[in-house]
Amino acid sequence: MAESTDLEQLMNSFKKFAIHGDTKATGKEMNGKNWAKLCKDCKIIDGKNVTGTDVDIVFTKVKAKTSRVITYEEFQRALEELAQKRFKGQSKEEALTSVYKLIEGKEPTNVGVTKMAKTAAVDRLTDTTKYTGSHKERFDESGKGRGKGGREELVEETGYVGSYKNAGTYEEKTKAK
Repeated sequence: MAESTDLEQLMNSFKKFAIHGDTKATGKEMNGKNWAKLCKDCKIIDGKNVTGTDVDIVFTKVKAKTSRVITYEEFQRALEELAQKRFKGQSKEEALTSVYKLIEGKEPTNVGVTKMAKTAAVDRLTDTTKYTGSHKERFDESGKGRGKGGREELVEETGYVGSYKNAGTYEEKTKAK
């Protein structure tokens, strides 16, 4: 029973890494980049026994000749190969269990992702209540930008004729005369 939940967690981790960074991914197949990320994030790559090159070689070895991705079954075969390299002193089954334990429940980390700077200078520059004059009209009451409508005076092009502009201003023009 414990074995099935371990494999279920392994499958969940596989799916999470398979869809990482790819909006079209289904989670059934994993590309080489995500395979390398999984090995790095889950500490399968230790720099001594298993390197990034080893991970790439195993990926190429287990995938189909013309394919660019591996399935879950090929993923398990790749783990079997890496397990023996990573845990040399252990038996085949113990090494595989150790590798599974490294991966179970893990998901891709976003190390190095740029965080939004929140400093006093940025706060002052983005505070719309301090804007005056024509710049003040770029924002509505809530402080949300109006886009092009806040920068330019947009003319309505409505009417019977395609190039007719300034609908509803005829009466004003005739009264002025």
